[in-house]
Amino acid sequence: MKVWDKGWVRFRIHVVSALFAVGMAVMLFRAFQLMVIEGGRLGAMAREDYTGRVKLPPMRGAIYDRNGRELALSVQVWSIYAHPDKISDRKQAAKKLASIINEKPAEIMTILDPKTKFAWIRRRVPSSVAEAVRSAGIEGVVVVPEPGRYYPAKELAAHVIGFVGRENQPLEGIEKRYDEMLRGDQGTLLQIRDAHSRTISVLGPDRLEQGTHDVVLTIDNDLQYKAHQALKEAVTKRNAAGGHCIVANPDTGEILAMAVMPEFNPNSFDAYSSEARRNRAVTDSFEPGSVFKAFLLAAALEEGAVSPETAFDCENGSYSIGGSTIRDVHKHGILTAAEVVAKSSNIGAIKMGMRLGYEKLARYLKRFGFGRKTSSDFLGEREGFIRDPSRAKLIDQATVFFGQGITVTSLQLAMAFSALANGGKLMKPIIVKKILNEHGETIKENHPSVVRRVITSRTSDLVTMILEGVVSKEGTAPLAAIEGYRVAGKTGTAQKVDPLTKRYSDRKFVAVFGGYIITEKARLVVVVVIDEPRGVSYGGVVAGPVFREVGRWSANNLGMDPTPAAPEAAKDIPSAKEEAVDPKRALVLEVADEIRSGTVPDFTGLSMREALKTAYSLGLKTVLKGSGFAAAQEPEPGTDLRDAEVVTLTFNPPLEAVVNRSAVKR
Repeated sequence: MKVWDKGWVRFRIHVVSALFAVGMAVMLFRAFQLMVIEGGRLGAMAREDYTGRVKLPPMRGAIYDRNGRELALSVQVWSIYAHPDKISDRKQAAKKLASIINEKPAEIMTILDPKTKFAWIRRRVPSSVAEAVRSAGIEGVVVVPEPGRYYPAKELAAHVIGFVGRENQPLEGIEKRYDEMLRGDQGTLLQIRDAHSRTISVLGPDRLEQGTHDVVLTIDNDLQYKAHQALKEAVTKRNAAGGHCIVANPDTGEILAMAVMPEFNPNSFDAYSSEARRNRAVTDSFEPGSVFKAFLLAAALEEGAVSPETAFDCENGSYSIGGSTIRDVHKHGILTAAEVVAKSSNIGAIKMGMRLGYEKLARYLKRFGFGRKTSSDFLGEREGFIRDPSRAKLIDQATVFFGQGITVTSLQLAMAFSALANGGKLMKPIIVKKILNEHGETIKENHPSVVRRVITSRTSDLVTMILEGVVSKEGTAPLAAIEGYRVAGKTGTAQKVDPLTKRYSDRKFVAVFGGYIITEKARLVVVVVIDEPRGVSYGGVVAGPVFREVGRWSANNLGMDPTPAAPEAAKDIPSAKEEAVDPKRALVLEVADEIRSGTVPDFTGLSMREALKTAYSLGLKTVLKGSGFAAAQEPEPGTDLRDAEVVTLTFNPPLEAVVNRSAVKR
């Protein structure tokens, strides 16, 4: 072989070797680039192709009543989602899904947007639906478990407990107030998918409840049920706009029941308006009316401004002050301080208040808890309104003395009556009894807390004695009396301000009864408020029976032994003038004192029996014409009851009554 041939061979060998070396270098560099420089990114892309992560709403702790019964708990529910960008045949997938979840295919197609990587198809479906979707094996569609919230008591205590949204986020009530305690750690599901994006394995957190705490309320589920049912019945019967009923232990401040109407079911909260979901017992303030005379009396007795025997001239039912004329429903002459409260004389209350002084009364009202929030555990709680003494005109002061021109909440009333019942101590209301960790151990417990002493126990006893007279046969609230138990209380029927005219309405009232049951070993406070009852709208008639029903049932359920009746309280009330009155006649007159302070109701559409019953309860005489259902009346609805002694009702057969009533409304 020639020399140049050998050289050429060597040259070619070197070239080929160099090319191999360059190729190896490029391969090694690319391998280094893929495995080291871009390894993390490419690995994530690969894992994303065959795995997926879905963040789950955090599990929440349970909410219990004081006896350990579940009011709110977390449950496992099933949800369906899809990876639209991984679905090759969207039309076929939509058709299969639509047939299973009972939805239109077009709606499903809208959700399966190919530009979207993740989309929920349906949340919280029944297990049967979840199993059907899973068995269908639809490409890119996944069924996963997630925590949901369930309220087994449904409407009971719903306004107190609150509710959560679709992502288990707290929206109202205890759920929101104690969210940090109830909310657990957020969980994540890891899914392993095949080449067709179908899930072949799901790995989830071992303990979804990790980090949760349970909340135990002071609510008694049995008492809550009774308060709810009795309030619902009264609101329905009176066709009222709403109502609230609070049952409390005056010695501890514990709220045993808090019922609110209108009701709502937190399991389907979005089907109700925000108005229905509002906890009106703390968010709504109203003028309390004559029920406030109980606290005027307590302040006046405590200050020594009056004694139960102090006499007041009630001006025969008419009294001018500050350029206005105040009238009593019934004309009274001389009444003692005790009789002023028992007979609910506005003029007597004004004179008692003037003797005490508005500035002192305002100070005592604040000490009773009015004009400020009672507890941070109630979201949206209102403070109410007390006019500052420096800005109160004479007529403003006069109206506050009998419960107008001032606003309160039902919770404030319950705590104030608790102070009258327990010997004069204002208690902080307690709605959360204790908090438990995930092991069931108590980590925090709320104990009774005295905010301040308002009045002495002696004053408390005097006020109780006088308020017992209110519910006696000679008082204004015999319908609130509970056989076998000592009961003290006060009624109120307050006009509401018309938002359009800015004046007191002749048709809209708030009916109130606040009181307490007394036994040798225990006491129980019940406050009932009925908002805008139609027809009869008087505290003693509308709210009093609810107090009696709830109070009697609660006392029995709590094991409060009946107390032998004390000497008739009304007989012990000092009287400025003894009169020989037939007891039956006295009952009619005193009930009339309470109920004739409103307007003539609308009788149209009532049967003859219903009309007679309503008229009798108002103390009205009736003249009946025709038969069937009431179609016309004289005087007209809304007429002041004080100007109406007789009501003439014309009845027609059912069809004619309906026609006539429609014509009148037009």
